[in-house]
Amino acid sequence: MIITRYIGVLDRDTPVINTDFLIIGGGIAGLFTALKAVAYGKVVVLTKKTIEDSNTGLAQGGIAAAVHEEDSPFLHLEDTLEAGAGLCDIEAVDVLVREGPDRVRELMAAGAQFDMKNGNVSLTREGAHSRPRILHAADATGEAIRKALVKRCEENPDINIIEDQFLIDVLTGNMGRECYGALVYDSNSQSQLLYAARATIIATGGAGQLYKNTTNPDVATADGMAACFRAGCRISDMEFIQFHPTVLFSRDTQRFLISEAVRGEGGLLYNSQGERFMHKYHPLEELAPRDVVSRAILNETSIAGTEYVHLDMTVIPKATTRFPNIYRTCLQRGVDIEKDYVPVSPAAHYTMGGIGTNTHGETDIYGLYCCGEAACTGVHGANRLASNSLLEGIVFGQRIVDKVEDILYRRTVKVDEIFRDFDHSWVYVPTDEKLEPIEAKPALQEIMWDYVGIIRNEDSLKKANQQVEYLYNNLARGKDPLAYYEVINMLTVARIIIQAALWRQESRGGHFRSDYPERDDVRWLKHTSFVNC
Repeated sequence: MIITRYIGVLDRDTPVINTDFLIIGGGIAGLFTALKAVAYGKVVVLTKKTIEDSNTGLAQGGIAAAVHEEDSPFLHLEDTLEAGAGLCDIEAVDVLVREGPDRVRELMAAGAQFDMKNGNVSLTREGAHSRPRILHAADATGEAIRKALVKRCEENPDINIIEDQFLIDVLTGNMGRECYGALVYDSNSQSQLLYAARATIIATGGAGQLYKNTTNPDVATADGMAACFRAGCRISDMEFIQFHPTVLFSRDTQRFLISEAVRGEGGLLYNSQGERFMHKYHPLEELAPRDVVSRAILNETSIAGTEYVHLDMTVIPKATTRFPNIYRTCLQRGVDIEKDYVPVSPAAHYTMGGIGTNTHGETDIYGLYCCGEAACTGVHGANRLASNSLLEGIVFGQRIVDKVEDILYRRTVKVDEIFRDFDHSWVYVPTDEKLEPIEAKPALQEIMWDYVGIIRNEDSLKKANQQVEYLYNNLARGKDPLAYYEVINMLTVARIIIQAALWRQESRGGHFRSDYPERDDVRWLKHTSFVNC
């Protein structure tokens, strides 16, 4: 798959900002990395919109770590490998579970406050975990962590958080082997800026907004993945999209998550006939892995001709205290969790694949790093274990900073080299401008949901491929450059997801093919990867 290298246009009048560390993304991965990197130099953190717009702030359930005496990193490793369905990188998982407890303690030292019980951190259990190991702050854990990290970053004069900065392109030189920084679009001034850095760290999050129904905020449009792919990075395992099974049913594109912890605390699922059904699909019933529960709900609704099933929270003692955010949100929608069943259905939630990195967050391009959901470190395999995502962001953010001697050794980037190596012949020019970005985006989201969703097959994927190619080849620039850049990124990553799903002729983890319903370890115990050539 060949895609143009740059979608932006760089000229010598573009203002240049120099820094040591350029971090693109303001979620847990970006902010934690900023706090660690600032000990060694100046840090700039760019956010696509405001510092409040990220998946981190929406994370309800918690962060997984083996901090209890009856738990261990080895048990956490076993659970992660089991959920990953044979495709986890065991070295990366070992790093995650061994270093995770120390990183969580550092989060607490930074001001993140988790729920306590009898003087100890309160732990809950979620699907596919063999032990209670989820630290939480009621049902708003991500927001508690985000606020603590933002406060610490804002207190440090050497960390500059700049909002409304849209990543256009990762800038490379030396025949594409070295990263010089990034070209961004400043939404406030409506102009381009060039950030030059010793280390450029992508922490832009996932691709949930490619789907019509998602728990992700509107900033999750795979911008970092697309920019890095254009620059020459390897993108891996993109067929593995995690659909969260219990999302409050509504007509909104971004839907409200009903945390995995609800089922961990005893919540039960019922179909439209008032029958519990999970025992038919998995021995762990409601605590089965997310892909199993999502397909079970899809099957039950298909049989009954309904759009949702019901989640019973009335059986959970003090549910309104344990889940105050869920209680308030459901009540606003006319559902009282103390008396009513909650209507739920699946939605796109997490991208297991992403920009390929090693265990120090290094990509295929020198000076370019990645952590968080945008990265494919290998820890999630084919299916992420619940609450491992927040942990991944801080563990591998620290691992990037562990390479600081190599980072600081790099010469200061010379602006002339950036302009010299930026090849204008790569600028994307549509062949036939017909579709405005505002039309193409919802069309893409419908295609991905209908044909590349929870259950796929060859026919549906080929239809998706044909329709997405049409959108890609007939997209107009339009009047709004941000809308254009965003849709190009979404289409680029959608093409990779579809092709990866076509290639993988089996079912494994978050990828389920109805025409190849069985797992095939003989032919498919391997990763899919794409590189822009």
